[in-house]
Amino acid sequence: MRPVPPPAPVPTADLDQPGLTPPYWDEACRHLARRDRVLKKLIPQFGAARLHSRGDAFTTLARSIVGQQISVKAAQSVWLRLNAVAFGDLPDSPPPAGERPALLPAQLLDLPVEGLRAAGLSARKVEYLRDLAAHFAAGSVHVEAWAGMDDEAIIEELVAIRGIGRWTAEMFLIFHLLRPNVLPLDDVGLIKGISRNYFSGEPVSRAEAREVGEAWAPYRSVATWYLWRSLDPLPVDY
Repeated sequence: MRPVPPPAPVPTADLDQPGLTPPYWDEACRHLARRDRVLKKLIPQFGAARLHSRGDAFTTLARSIVGQQISVKAAQSVWLRLNAVAFGDLPDSPPPAGERPALLPAQLLDLPVEGLRAAGLSARKVEYLRDLAAHFAAGSVHVEAWAGMDDEAIIEELVAIRGIGRWTAEMFLIFHLLRPNVLPLDDVGLIKGISRNYFSGEPVSRAEAREVGEAWAPYRSVATWYLWRSLDPLPVDY
C-alpha cells in the first residue's frame, strides 16, 4: 500500500464573523469520503448543511452546559425558555429567529435563581451557568488568546470552571473555535453513531471508537458532526 501523504495545513476561522462556517469543510468532506466507506455514503445525505460558529464564546459554553445529559431537542427547548426569561418575552410571542441579541454574562447573573429554574434548568446547572457567567464578567478567561492556543491548553483552562468537563470543552472547540480534529470520546452520540454505522449496533468501547476515528484525522470534528446527524435530523448546535 502506498503511504498516504501528510495533509495540507488546515485553514483557521475568523471568529469575528458570527455564523461562520469552517473554511476547511469541503476539503474535509472530500478527505473523509476517500478514507472512509461509511462517511462516503453518509455525507451526501445532508446536502449543503454545515457546522457553524455563533461567534460568541459565552453563548456556546452556556448552551453546552444546558445540553449536558439531555437530548438536542430538549436542550433547545430549555435554551429558548432561558432566553425568554432573560429577555422578558411573552410566552406566545417569541422573537423571529436570528433577531434576538446574545445573552450576556451580566444579564444571566442578574436573573433570580427561581427564574433560571423555571426555564427547566436543574439546580446544579443553575450553579454552573452562574459560575461561567461570573468568570466571563470578571475577565478571568483568556478569550483573546484562545485562537493561538492548542486544543489541550484551551481544555485545561476551561475545565477549571465549575460544570465544564472535558466533553463541554471539546464541544467548545468544535462549535466555537471550529477546531477540525476533535474526537469527543465522552460523547454518547458519537459512540452511538459509531456503533450504529460501523458495528451494526453492537456495543463499542472507547478504544474501538478511537481506532475508527484515527482514519478521520485531521478532520475528526467533521466526521463526528456527520455521525451526530445520522442519529438526529436536527443539526447539532451550540
